[in-house]
Formats: sequence, structure tokens, C-alpha cells
Amino acid sequence: MQLSTRTLRLGTPKQQAVFAMLTVQPGRLVTVDDLVDELWDGRPPRSAVANVRTYAANLRRTFEAHPAGQGAIVRQHNGYRLAVDPERVDLFRFELERNAGREAVTGGHLDRARGLLERALARWRGPMLAGVPLGPVLTSRTVAFEEERLLTVELLADVHLRSGRDDLAISLLREVVVRHPLREPAYVLLMRALYERGDNAEALAAYDEIRATLTTELGVGPGGNLEELRRSIVTAMSRPASGGAVVRVGGTGRARSVAGGAASAQAARVSPVDHLPRAVTDFVGRGDVVLRLLAETRRVEERVPAVHIIDGMAGSGKTALAVHLARRLFDRYPDAALFIDLCGHGDKNRIEPAAALFTLLRQLGVPADRVPVEFDDRVELWRQELARRRAVVVLDNAASSEQIMPLLPAEPTSVVVVTSRRRLSHPDAGPSRTLPVMSPQESVDLLRVSVGRDRVEAEPLAAAEVVRRCGYLPLAIRLAGARLAHRRGWRLADLAGQMAGNAPVLHHLAQEESTVTGAFAASYEPLTSSTKRVFRFLGLYPGSRFSAPAVAALTGLTIAEARAALDDLVDRNLVEDLDSTRYRLHDLMRQYSIDLCSGTDSSKDRRLGLARLFDFTLEIVLKVADLLEPGVIRSQVTHTPSGQLELVEAIGEPTVDWLEAERTDLVTMVLSARESGFYQHCWQLARALWRFCYIRGYFEDIILTHRHGLEAAEAAGDVDALALMNNYLASAYVRTGNKQGALEHLTRSVELSRDSRDVLNPARYRANLAAVYWWSGHLSESVTLGLECLRDYKAYGKVGGSILLPNLGLALSALGRYEEALRIHRLHLAWARTNSDEFHTLNALSHIGAVRLRMGDVPQAIRILLASLALRDRTGHRYAEAEVRNDLGIAYRGLGRLVEAQQEHELARRLAIGSGERHVEAAALNELGRTLLAQGRGGEAYEVHQEALRLATRIAHPHEQGRALAGLAEHFVRVDPVESRRHWERALAIFRRMGVPERFEAERRLAELASRTVVSGP
Repeated sequence: MQLSTRTLRLGTPKQQAVFAMLTVQPGRLVTVDDLVDELWDGRPPRSAVANVRTYAANLRRTFEAHPAGQGAIVRQHNGYRLAVDPERVDLFRFELERNAGREAVTGGHLDRARGLLERALARWRGPMLAGVPLGPVLTSRTVAFEEERLLTVELLADVHLRSGRDDLAISLLREVVVRHPLREPAYVLLMRALYERGDNAEALAAYDEIRATLTTELGVGPGGNLEELRRSIVTAMSRPASGGAVVRVGGTGRARSVAGGAASAQAARVSPVDHLPRAVTDFVGRGDVVLRLLAETRRVEERVPAVHIIDGMAGSGKTALAVHLARRLFDRYPDAALFIDLCGHGDKNRIEPAAALFTLLRQLGVPADRVPVEFDDRVELWRQELARRRAVVVLDNAASSEQIMPLLPAEPTSVVVVTSRRRLSHPDAGPSRTLPVMSPQESVDLLRVSVGRDRVEAEPLAAAEVVRRCGYLPLAIRLAGARLAHRRGWRLADLAGQMAGNAPVLHHLAQEESTVTGAFAASYEPLTSSTKRVFRFLGLYPGSRFSAPAVAALTGLTIAEARAALDDLVDRNLVEDLDSTRYRLHDLMRQYSIDLCSGTDSSKDRRLGLARLFDFTLEIVLKVADLLEPGVIRSQVTHTPSGQLELVEAIGEPTVDWLEAERTDLVTMVLSARESGFYQHCWQLARALWRFCYIRGYFEDIILTHRHGLEAAEAAGDVDALALMNNYLASAYVRTGNKQGALEHLTRSVELSRDSRDVLNPARYRANLAAVYWWSGHLSESVTLGLECLRDYKAYGKVGGSILLPNLGLALSALGRYEEALRIHRLHLAWARTNSDEFHTLNALSHIGAVRLRMGDVPQAIRILLASLALRDRTGHRYAEAEVRNDLGIAYRGLGRLVEAQQEHELARRLAIGSGERHVEAAALNELGRTLLAQGRGGEAYEVHQEALRLATRIAHPHEQGRALAGLAEHFVRVDPVESRRHWERALAIFRRMGVPERFEAERRLAELASRTVVSGP
């Protein structure tokens, strides 16, 4: 990078990638998590965060060493920002000049347009980010900007044509079509330029060239623009010219509008994304199926979304075909290529439509905090996002029509390819297409790519026999070919002879779905007895990924024995090696493993294996829970060490990051424990995960695991466990706005614990009930109950400070009793520091900052709130960050820093949406409305307050309802005093009922309106 007159060396490739991430997003915060995802694409090492911070620190030092680079890279919150004017970055200068050039074209200023576009294109001095390792974000940016460059070239060529400079246009376009032979708009312009120069034959030759390429590569014909232009040229050539007039093709008509239209539409385009799996490099056959699907797409794509459903037996190659077809369609649907495995082969791990929508929206680049919690809203956002793009979507392993229907687009801008082991049919999607086995010739071709052309051609009869014995099933052929590829000394005849000698198995391979079982058996049988047992037990493992220590626990082996068995299974393609520590079974392999285990191993052995696995997992999770809830978790979950110390140590020192990486599988483990009858393991594991999920905002996970924990405790008849599950389930309902659910479960906890010999937990439940009263708007009741609990402080033991003080302080603050609230929160902070509890320290700080803010000490409040956020960044605790951000926005507004205030409110809202905290979202909306009003943006403020009122009403949150009504009343003050008064009266009724200090402001405003009415009356 050039800095003034100096060239800076940006260090290692990964360090360059960090700088590239900042450069393509100048002025925007790029979080450490974003950088980790980019550099390691979902497989970060344990040192990833530390490495990223080192790279960023090195870059900052490099820039700070030069006067022109002072302050160029800024550390902010949990990330970094390139604090430079975007116009100093070539890419953004290119965009500005390109946009100005487009406007000049629209205004008819062709000379100005030509100069701007040529200057923009001159900024490209080679491939973007050449030599920099590209992750998902940088890859999508390079693809997007390359598309922008090509559109700009086409627009410049169109300008040359309008200016009569056909030769300049032709030279530009020749380069484009050589590098991008499937780019139809460039061919349209090239044909026009050639014809207008008088090269009729060359123009038609260009048409023949693109037609041949499209037919060969995609199996489709040229688009309507090309066909129309060809007909116009042929017609013009056959029509005699009169009076020496020059017949021009296109002119300002359709052909000419192709490049201009593409350029003008580009403003609405989005950065392309590609989430398809790596295509099978040796994909063979299925040509007739692919051509039919491509033709069907072309037939319907202008009217409705093209939806193709492919079913077939296990191992028939449905996924490979779907990905191959999607790759062929990508040129026609260039904005997005998406893929999701719906796991429809079994009920346990099936992906529900809501979860699938979340994954697909994230693939499109929608931030997690923008994905709605409500299912219908999520469907609507998905369809809106697809309507903005030309996208191809692969829905793999669908279980039913009901599973895929919410995932289908509404507009004819996308094509969807669905695969399933079942025949699916739905009026909106049409019947499914059954994929047959391969033809004999296709099967031999597939074997050839597996074992080599020379070996197949040397023994054609043996090759034909091998594929016949495989039943022409692609998966069986690949497995057979893999055995040969790893045994160079074998002949094809040797394998054919072995398969012939195992006729019953091979005959079984030819029987519909059972063919996969036979193919897998050919790889399973050669295993040692120990490795066979490992493979069988892998089917018992809950979750999608497993480690060697987990396998050792499940099977009762040592770490060394488990790793040796896994290595053997990986070599035989029975297990997939994800990275150096994690493995995965294909879903069909899993089913095969389950069937084997059920038929081979006794129920007693299977249950013993699961017991060891659940013990091992609970032991590790409890070690992390001890860090998050020292002293508390062990008083509620008593677990005797399983004696698997070697396996626990092999995991390393478990951390919160380990829980984060394993979260999905751990949730599955809780569900599986209940389904398997391990009721104590189920509720204990759910409880051990609670604090982690709570501080990270995974409230849906808490609800799911604790519902199962509740059922497990009920099945076990454990009253104390039932009370615990109800209590912690209520905590998630509080944060997600289910007031009634929280109240019911907490009341149940109190009832269940009345006769308990335990003193602490019943007291805890009563204290939490005070929090629900506060959230429900019953502030006086909340304070009364909180003070009663505080008088029984000794019943809470060491944890009393964390249980009683925060909720009581919040209720006092809401009532305007700020001095009392401040004393309570300071006591909470003292307790947290005495007990070295970082979570409660940051929580107490944020509460103190909020009270200081409401007492009018804004600068002090800002310092305390920022300290709380800094501690969150350091510890990774995200709990209540949205509320802190919202308070910080209020403080900035108080100082007149309205832009910063707006940013904080908007961030608070996004965070609240991401964590499902609808009451916090309502609060953020109300404060955003007040800030917009302070900026003089009354119309926008009105809309925001309306949204806050709808949300607060839906979740029955009276305080935010009242505040939304007050915000709307302010809007109506000047335009409709009567309507303003009506809103103030409704707000005042709520505030008086709650006893909050906002009632005084409402009374004052109503008095002002009344006096204004008297003065202006008759």
C-alpha cells in the first residue's frame, strides 16, 4: 500500500488479509470474530483471537511509524476500523467515478462519461487482492468488484458505440468475451459494434460463437436479447437500403439498452456469494438429466421460480447432481449460490425450517442480529432477500414437502434444487424427478476416473463386470474404485473375482435402498474386530461431530486405541476427517452404523457406552461451569468423577470458547440423554450449560434444553430437579418476553420447593420472582418482595449478593428511587469484586452507569458504561450488552452527540433482535425515536415509536408501551394537539399505575396542552 511517498510492507499473508478486510470496509468496525472467520473459515485454531490481535497490532505499529499513517487503524470495541476517507481507497474511487460516469450517460454527456469511465477502469492494475489469502468475505468482495469492472467495461463500450467509435468498442469487448465466453451482454454489444462497422459476417459469427459455447457448456441456447439482435441483423441485411440510408441495429432500442440496463440495474445488485460444496471434479454421466433440468429452468424461469425436486435411492448421486446442476446455472443466477443439508434422513437431527432459514439468510450475508425471531417474519425476510437476487439454492436431504415449502422463493428470480430420499410432491413445487442408476457406459466411465484410464482399458470386460456387480450404483462404484486405487498391485479381474465370490452381498447391492448397505459392508468387513466395534458405536453418538476422546469414552478404549481406529476408518472412507481433532459420519454411514450396532451389540453394552459418554461430557461442561458459577453449580449438580481422567485431560483445559465451538452438539446431547432414558444426565447437563447460554444470549437453547430437562426430571420423579428446571427455564422466558411463561414456571418452582430441606434454592426462586414482577410492570410488588428477600439475606449464603441485589436495584431505579438503587448496585459491585466475579462486576457497573445517567451525571455515566463494555469485550460476556448500548445512546444524546447516540440505539436494537430480547428491542426503539426527534427527523421518529408500541403491546410490556405513547404524543404536539393529548393521557394512565417517574413529565405536558387550548380558545 502507498502511504504518502512511502510503500509499506504489510507483513505475512494473513496479516495482509486482516488489512484487506479493513480496506474493503473503510470506516466500518470489523470485529475480531469477523476476522477469525475470514482467516480460518470456520476452523480457527485455539490461538485465533490472539493471532488476530497480533496481526492488527503489527499493522497499527507499521502505520503509526509514519506521520501520514497516524490513527489510520483504530481499535474500537471488539474490533478494528480503518479510519480513512473511503475516497482514498482505489476501489471506492472506482465506484465514485463509475457512478458519475453512469449519470453522465443518462444525461447525454458522452464525452464526460467516457473520461470518467476510462479513469475508473485505469485504477485496475491487475487482479484484486492478488496474493492475499481470501476467505468468504474477501472472496465475495473480489467477485462483486470484478462484476462491477465488467459492467463498467460494457458501459464504456456502449458509450463508444453511441459516439461512433466502433473500433474502440470492439477492442474492449473482444478482451471481455475471450476471458468471459459466457457473458451474453458483452456479445450483444460486440455484435452491434461489428454490424455498425459493416462487418455483417463477423457479427453473425460472434452470435454463432456464443451459441456454441452456451450449448456446449450449459446445454442452453442464447438469451432473448441475442436472438432478437440476430434476427434484426439478418432482417436488415436482407432489406435493400434506400437513399443511401444506413440501417442501424439497436440504436437506442433494446440491443443498445443491454449494457446500459445492466449498468443502471447494478445499483440494486448485491455482492455475489457462493456457498456450494466443492464440486465433484470427476463428475460423469447424467447428461440427459442435466439437459432436461436446464431446459425446464429456461421454460418457466420468466414466470415462476424454477423448483426441481430430485429423489432417488441412497447412493444414487443426488447431491453430486444437484451441486453440478447448480454450478451450471450459476452464470444465469450469478448473485448467490446457496447450499444447506436439511438432514432429512432421520428425525433426531432434522433441520427445522426456522433453523434452515437462519442458515440461508446468514449465507446471503444477513447479519445474525437482523434475522427475525418470529418464524413468519423470517420467511418474509428470506423471500425479500431472494427477490433482490438471481440465486440458485440447493436444499439437500429434504425430509418432506412441509420442510421445504417455507424455504421456496416467491419471485421468479431464483432456481431451487431439492434432493430427497423420498418422493416429494407439492402443487407449488411440482412432482419430484426420480434419479435412476447409471447406464453401463456411464458406470464404466465413473470407474475409469477412480482407478485410471489405463487400468480400465487394459481390462474392459473385468471393468464391465465390476460395475455390473455394483448394480450401476454410483456410491458402490466409487467404493469399489477406491479399493483398487489404494492397491496398485491388484488387477480389475482380482476385484471382479472377489465381488463374484461374495454374490449374496453384491446381489443385495442391486436391491433399491439396500444397495448402500452392501456397498458399505464391503468396506466394513475387512476391519479388525476392535475397529468394527468403534464404527458400530459411532452411530450411537449424539450430534454431528465427535473427537477422539469422546469416541474413547463411548467405546471404553484408550485415547491411542480410539485414534488408531479412527485413522483406519478415515483411510477406508467410512469416517470423514474434518480437521485434526474432529470427525464426522455421513448420515447414511450413521444409519448403517446404527443398524449394525442394534443387530450386533447388546442393549446393555450400548447403554453402558452412552453412560460413559454422558459422564465424560458432563464432567467437561462442569469444569467450564465452575469458572462461570464458582460455588453455585456444584451446589445444584452433584456429579461423581467417572474415572476417565485421561480422556478429560486429552481435551485440554476446557474454556468458554470450547463450549462455544461444541454448543450445537451439546444441546443435541441433552435431548439425546432424555430420549435414551438418562434422565439425571439430561437435566444436569442442561443446568451446567445454563450460565454459558445466558451470558452469550442463547436463550432459545436454554428453552430447548430445559424443556427436555423438565421432562427428564419429571420422569425421574426428582422434585428438586423439577424446581431447578422450572426456575432456569423462566430465566430465558424473561429475556425473550414470555412474561406468562416465566411467571408460571417460577411460581411452580416456589411451590415445588416449599417442603425442601434445601434453603438456598427456594430463596433463589422467590428472588427471581421479584424480577418477573419488575419486568411485568408491577414495580412496587417487585420492591416489596425484593426487600423481604433481603431481610432473609442469610438464607442465601455466599451467593446472596448475586441473587438479590441486581433485581432489587433495577426495580428501585424504575420507580425513580435513584439513591436507594445506587446503594444497592454499589453493594452488588462490592460483592462481585470480593468474590472476583467478572460477570457480576460488569453487570453491576452497567447498572450503576444507568442510575448515574438518570440522576443527571452524564459524563460519569458514560465512563462507567464504557468500562462495563470494555470488561465484556475482554471476557466475552455479551449478557445485557444491548441495554448498556441503549443507555450509552441516551447519554450521548444528553451531550448533544446525536449521531453517536443514534448509532448506539441502532446497535442495541440489532443485539436485542439477535438474542431474542424483545423488551430490550422495544426500549431501543423508543430511545431511537427520541434521538431522531432531537435531530429534527419527526416523521422517522413517529414510525419508530409506532413500531415500539406494536412490539411492546405484543409482549405486554407496559413501561415501553407508555414510553412509546409518550413519543407519539410528542410527534402530535404541533400537528394535532387533540391527538397529542389523547396519547399523553394513555401514557399517563400506564405511568401512574406503575408508579414510575415518567408520570410527572406526562402530567406537565398535559397541563401545557390544556393551557394552550385555553389561550387559543374562543
